[in-house]
Amino acid sequence: MTNLSPRTEQTVPDATMALATAAAERHQRPRSAWRMMLPTMTPWLALGLILIGAIALFGGIAPFFVQDPSVIRDIGLQPPSAEHILGTTQTGQDVFAQLAYATRGSLQIGLIVGVLATALSAFFGILGAYIGGFADEAFSLFSNVFLVIPGLPLVIVISGFVPQEQRGLWTIAVVLAITGWAASSRVLRAQTLSIRNRDYVAASRVSGERAPRVIAVEILPNLLPVLASQFVFAVISAILAEAGLSFLGLGASNSSTLGTMLFYAQNGFALPLGAWWWFVPPGLIIALFGMGLSLVNFSIDEIINPKLKNVRLHRKRARIAARLEKAATARAVRTARANGDPA
Repeated sequence: MTNLSPRTEQTVPDATMALATAAAERHQRPRSAWRMMLPTMTPWLALGLILIGAIALFGGIAPFFVQDPSVIRDIGLQPPSAEHILGTTQTGQDVFAQLAYATRGSLQIGLIVGVLATALSAFFGILGAYIGGFADEAFSLFSNVFLVIPGLPLVIVISGFVPQEQRGLWTIAVVLAITGWAASSRVLRAQTLSIRNRDYVAASRVSGERAPRVIAVEILPNLLPVLASQFVFAVISAILAEAGLSFLGLGASNSSTLGTMLFYAQNGFALPLGAWWWFVPPGLIIALFGMGLSLVNFSIDEIINPKLKNVRLHRKRARIAARLEKAATARAVRTARANGDPA
């Protein structure tokens, strides 16, 4: 006969309780607070980490094993071959060697800008929100001024006024960091205002703890996922902004980046001449690295937004609870059969 009884699925609380009970029966230790602050390993996060690691490894190691990228030869615009893996430029320079040095330069700028922008946003956002009063209003006003100023035009103007011989890697990095911290500062300020009013922070302040210790011990650990997300976003923005500046001829003059490769490829008419090996690799590296950072950032969002994390955890708990229930039912059936119960 057909079973007409409705199928009842476990609710989230039931699944959570079953998972907790099973973990207690197996004598498992609960996950630490630091482990809970890490994103859950998913295929997308693994893909992002692989892309970031591969490109970082290429930019860090490949420059030590390639040819001199500045050597000029009389074999201009040669397609990829065994001697030149990615062909040559219009002046006979090896594209693969240029790509290795350019990747390292772009990663250096992205890392420097990410650290500087995150430090500035943390200083003006966290410190101002914790102190409150006039300092908070002043820091907030300062952040709003930088927030309403168009970023890319300001970067172009500042880079245009800096002499070319002084427009080095650190100069471009500082300019990009100064124009890219305000939005992150607003987010950190809002989070800090929420955390500042919690009981454990108030208890630390009442007990006489100094402000630096309260910020470092009570507030900052709760903001680490937000800081990590802001850092990743700053690195992505810095690499893209530097590529745009270099493509316009306003990049670093004493270092090679992926943007300068695209600039020289455009000036050498690589696209009309069909020299795809000159402009496709740097563009592909930028796209893949940005994709990897974005995938990691999406995974960090699960920590910042509890709803996203809870959905994944609830699904996992429901699957584990369903397996435990199925195993318990199978054990009950086997026990009944062993006792001679026909049911």
